[in-house]
Amino acid sequence: MPTTTFRRKRRADTPPPRTGSSETEVLRGFLDYLRASIAAKVDGAPEPQARTAGVPSGTNLLGLLNHLTFVECSMFLGDEVTDWQATFQAAPADSVAEVVARYREAVERANEVLDGCTDLGAPLPRPGRPAPSVRWALTHLIEETGRHAGHADILRELIDGATGR
Repeated sequence: MPTTTFRRKRRADTPPPRTGSSETEVLRGFLDYLRASIAAKVDGAPEPQARTAGVPSGTNLLGLLNHLTFVECSMFLGDEVTDWQATFQAAPADSVAEVVARYREAVERANEVLDGCTDLGAPLPRPGRPAPSVRWALTHLIEETGRHAGHADILRELIDGATGR
């Protein structure tokens, strides 16, 4: 197996967020922290490596963020996804900057919905289809975003040696 030498690009780690003490503030604070971490990890990644599979499963940096955009839109905006596996690939014409911008816009729109949710036990406002509680949705998005942010950390380091969150 060939070895690649990288000049390490270290970013200082961003510490966990200091949030308010309410359950809503803690959950939303950690979700926003993870959202910012993965967007920063993908932002500025070089083409075509950002969309090149870094592991045998085919997982790639750009695909992870594209997938999380669909997750945000499905969970908080009510969009239906018929093929989740397909969400792990960005369109060939999409640049890194476009995928990052689309993710950030989805997060902004999701936060607008969450701003109107005052009861964590209430279902998300998704007319026409069953919805989980706001608490469940926030917890799931923390888990999903954190899991893929960890994948992105490894993939970005393999691409150009960049580390840190």
